[in-house]
Amino acid sequence: MSVKTKTPYETLGVSPKASDSEIKKAYKALAKKLHPDLNPGNTGNEERFKEISAAFNFLKDKEQRRRYDAGEIDASGQEKPEHAYYRQYSSGPQGHRYENSAGYEDLNDIFAQAFGQGAGGARGANIRMRGGDLRFHLKIGFRDAVKGAKQRVTTPDSGTLDITIPAGIRDGQTLRLAGRGQPGLNGGPPGDALVEISVASDSLFMRDGNDILLELPISIDEAVLGGNVTVPTFDGSVKLKIPVGSSSGRKMRLKGRGVKPAREKAGDQIVTLRIVLPKTPDERLKSAMKTLRTSGGYDPRADWKGNAT
Repeated sequence: MSVKTKTPYETLGVSPKASDSEIKKAYKALAKKLHPDLNPGNTGNEERFKEISAAFNFLKDKEQRRRYDAGEIDASGQEKPEHAYYRQYSSGPQGHRYENSAGYEDLNDIFAQAFGQGAGGARGANIRMRGGDLRFHLKIGFRDAVKGAKQRVTTPDSGTLDITIPAGIRDGQTLRLAGRGQPGLNGGPPGDALVEISVASDSLFMRDGNDILLELPISIDEAVLGGNVTVPTFDGSVKLKIPVGSSSGRKMRLKGRGVKPAREKAGDQIVTLRIVLPKTPDERLKSAMKTLRTSGGYDPRADWKGNAT
């Protein structure tokens, strides 16, 4: 007596006409119920979780689903009626790598196991399937990117991942958490969790490589007479000596006060001076400027090379 094999749709409990969002919703509900972390020691739920994961990964590939619905391929992804083929260390359409003890794969046998089929016999029992990778996006603050931090993210099955963010991580960089992806089949290794990082902007600082950039407002008397001012850095505030006669745009370097990645040379903090006048200049400032002007003053454009004609 033959046993009817479940289709991927039946495994997830959805109609063949279900939308992508309905399939995803059904998978998330089942995954939350059956995940091994929530059911320690329950081997039945663990096997069921592997089945629904394989079914979801199969159906979320739109082209693969279309061909399956059209009868062009079977639930293993193989052409009908061709026999399964072998390929050493290949990557499957869902990012899985399928291996058996000989280092080859039989996709029919693999998906036969995933969907409860009995094909493959003893040979199929030796086949291992690597779990799929999980992808996440995490937005972090500018300071966390510079100094490093620890963050926790929630996985689709309501689990959590604790992530250590290394000092100096860059916007767009991806962290790989080995073994924190989907579980493998038949003793196969789990996949990885891939966390793409985006870094928020900061109201004071910018980054250029491993250098930190800061625009520092100074008063006109500090620019003319010089002085000591307090400058914020990610290692605490420091004193900076403004040289006499400093113009806007002058750059000053705080050595070693930039980004300090673990295996890279630490950057510096580059401070660009910007002279800022009061919103409403008082009479003393106006009087001093009038005296400077009437006494001959100075021409800031005297050193220009050439003039417009």
